[in-house]
Amino acid sequence: MAPGKPGKSAGASEDPSVTLFREYLKINTVHPEPDYDAAVRFLERVGTDLGLACQKVEVCPGRVVLVLTWLGTNPRLRSILLNSHTDVVPVFEEHWTYPPFEAVKDSQGNIYARGAQDMKCVSIQYLEAIRRLKAEGKCFARTIHLTFVPDEEVGGHKGMEMFVQRPEFKALNVGFALDEGLASPSDTFSVFYGEKSPWWIKVKCAGSPGHGSRFISNTAAEKMHKVITSFLAFRESEKQRLRSDTGLTLGDVTSLNLTMLEGGVSFNVVPSEMAVGFDVRIPPTVDLKAFEEQVAAWCQAAGDGVTYEFIQKCMDQHITSTEETDPWWKAFSGVCRDMKLPLKLEIFPAATDSRYIRAAGHPAVGFSPMNRTPVLLHDHNEFLNEQVFLRGIDIYARLLPALASVPALPAEG
Repeated sequence: MAPGKPGKSAGASEDPSVTLFREYLKINTVHPEPDYDAAVRFLERVGTDLGLACQKVEVCPGRVVLVLTWLGTNPRLRSILLNSHTDVVPVFEEHWTYPPFEAVKDSQGNIYARGAQDMKCVSIQYLEAIRRLKAEGKCFARTIHLTFVPDEEVGGHKGMEMFVQRPEFKALNVGFALDEGLASPSDTFSVFYGEKSPWWIKVKCAGSPGHGSRFISNTAAEKMHKVITSFLAFRESEKQRLRSDTGLTLGDVTSLNLTMLEGGVSFNVVPSEMAVGFDVRIPPTVDLKAFEEQVAAWCQAAGDGVTYEFIQKCMDQHITSTEETDPWWKAFSGVCRDMKLPLKLEIFPAATDSRYIRAAGHPAVGFSPMNRTPVLLHDHNEFLNEQVFLRGIDIYARLLPALASVPALPAEG
């Protein structure tokens, strides 16, 4: 979609929810130096305005999780968790039509900013849905917690991964969680009930060094060539499997990419060691032990002195039930049916903080209500149309009452 001309700034004609969204987008929380303090102050201000209880949990120095709470009428019941992250990925401003932190709205109502889709939109949609429900005088049995976490875009290791291990998280008594999903270019809404296990593998190849003018045997480069050939042959087979089966999505196959290369000190010196890095994302249907055995076999076949290590190795393969007999899913899917929202159930092709929530034993669904929208997370000219954004608030304003009103489960007495 070609960008339109810049529209008018926020004024009397702009929906206040859109104005709030654009205000949040202007807070620069881009890595490597996200302004988390400004984001937390903004969100705490909104939460206080809504009458929500605020708690700040510093999981490590400089990394604060903000928790906003709407207390239910029966706090003993397990709660609903609405999670979102405050950080965004870097930008290459020269490739953007508009400055990425000015939240320019064009004449078509498209709002351009880093975080417009991933995922500051969802944060504000949660809050504005609650604003609407509170204004209507609604209250529900289950408590609703909103968590705003740092560092998701760099793995969540100093964010949700640490938070789920803390007593403050356990005290939230989570029953069911919503987290981010993806935009959908079609009429359907993508819903993610699980995600791939990210493995970052570094393979080191040791070999004989020497002068660059000689045919030296047993070099690190020869071994690396064999390693790369094995890994990329597997990549090609998975790519072909995805292409040949229209029933598969990216979340159903193992993606693999060579992302790093190291080695060499001079053009005329054969290096004694080289290293290669691979980013592998493995669906929950794959036997992880068998896959690691395959990695070991590829390295062994390349020759002696070839070793591998994991920079990241996620072993969790929990998935969330999408059976109609599951009370949480029944509540979620029931609202979507009533609102005539066509759903497409998928495994998330990358990784989100949902994996830490599921690993802690709590069902979680990834859902960002953005259909008829190109997938632009991490891309240049990331945007979200204001009408799609506002429709998302309508959707959450129906989902939250249904989830927070799920009757007491057997385990809850």
